[in-house]
Amino acid sequence: MAGDTLWAQIHAQRAALADELATLSDDQWAQRSLCGDWVVEDVVAHLTAGASTTRFRWLTSIVGARFDADLHNQRRLAEHRGAKPAETLDRFRDIITSTTAPTGDTAAWLGEVVVHGQDIRYPLGLPYTPPVDAVTEVARFFASRNFTVAGRTKSKGLRLEATDGPFATGEGPLVSGTTLALTMALAGRSVYGAELTGPGAPTLRARCEP
Repeated sequence: MAGDTLWAQIHAQRAALADELATLSDDQWAQRSLCGDWVVEDVVAHLTAGASTTRFRWLTSIVGARFDADLHNQRRLAEHRGAKPAETLDRFRDIITSTTAPTGDTAAWLGEVVVHGQDIRYPLGLPYTPPVDAVTEVARFFASRNFTVAGRTKSKGLRLEATDGPFATGEGPLVSGTTLALTMALAGRSVYGAELTGPGAPTLRARCEP
């Protein structure tokens, strides 16, 4: 996809997530996500931070954190989390159409909202699935590089093939699954491993374990 199309997908996925978030109870906002120790509200604040941080601001923040990525993330999360969920949601709504990002890797920022959207939806049982064409772009990016996630390392020596779209990459034992399941596995979300099949699936599942 061209850059403008990728940004349109990012904005659409943010808008879809915001609509779902508006239906959540306070208990659901406090639900543990798939993203480590973060609850739903933390993940939303993180997405807002990413869409509010220029390259210069990111460099200043990471240097100020002495290159401790966890500390950098916690500081930015605290900056963008509201006093209550409704305020956190309002801040997220404010960046839905933002094109601000720390780098020009637009597919990575589409990956941010796709993956973190599922980090929220999966434990809450929310049924929304991002469009296959958008997720395909993320899968291709993740498999080609170790950037925001170690997708290239996880896919090394394996043949990945989507059952619902055109995504296919690599050589080796086959791993089959939906584009979303493959993408989430490349992002290290082990719960999606159960949706994968093929002789290479056990290897990819093992690489998703913490």
